[in-house]
Order: sequence, then structure tokens, then C-alpha cells
Amino acid sequence: MFRQLSPRVFASPQIGLAEVAEAKAQGIGLIINNRPEGESEDQVSGAEIEAAAKAAGIGYVAIPVTHAGFSQPQVTAMAAALASTDGPVLAYCRSGTRSTLLWALAEASRGESPDAVTAAAASAGYDVGPVRAIMDMLASQKG
Repeated sequence: MFRQLSPRVFASPQIGLAEVAEAKAQGIGLIINNRPEGESEDQVSGAEIEAAAKAAGIGYVAIPVTHAGFSQPQVTAMAAALASTDGPVLAYCRSGTRSTLLWALAEASRGESPDAVTAAAASAGYDVGPVRAIMDMLASQKG
């Protein structure tokens, strides 16, 4: 269920309490919730995931992304969350796509190669094509 984007970052569709336990078993140290509250009726609330994460000794950050797209504050928040730990990180949303796209933008904003990020996402089954031009722009600003 957890798809590996990099040596320490994973993306996932919506998680529940069982997946928090699985994340703990896999050594995840931070869970990033990229799903807005109330997006669907069957969604486990961020508050429930946060409580389970904290009970398991896992950090939790919410950076909700709607279907309206991405903003610079979200990219900055994702980059900061990823930089806040050296341990494994799990980011989730409805399908894992928004988490992957936001991860890709955050990596590019840190100067990572857009080609390498695109390849890593593709190997996990995600297409970063919708944000590739923005990735290129963000990476060029670091050069």
C-alpha cells in the first residue's frame, strides 16, 4: 500500500488506523496528511489519524491540498515537513497522487533534479506530468 518515492519517503492512498500501526512497524517517523477534511464520507478524519500517530510515537502534519491545485505555501510547508526529520515519512491523500505531486514540487524547490524526481515517482506508479513545468521552474531558481 505504501509506495516508495525515495529512500525515505512513501506515498499512500487514504490510510486508516491499521495503516498507522503498519507505518509504525515500518519505522515511519512522520505522517503527512495531504487530504482536506470531509472530502468523502468514508474518509478517516485527520484528527483520528493524528491521535493514532501520536499514540504510536509518530509525528503528524496536515498540509491539505484540494483539487484546486498547489500553492507556494503548501510547497514550502511540505519541504519543511520533509526537512524536519531524517527518518522515513509517509504522505497520504485520496489516491497518493496529490501527495506525490506535492513531494515532487518540494523536492524541485530544494534543487533536486526534476528528471530524477519524475523517474522516482514513475517507478512508484505516479505521473508528475501535471506539475513538471512548475518543477522545472522551481529547480531552475535553485541553480
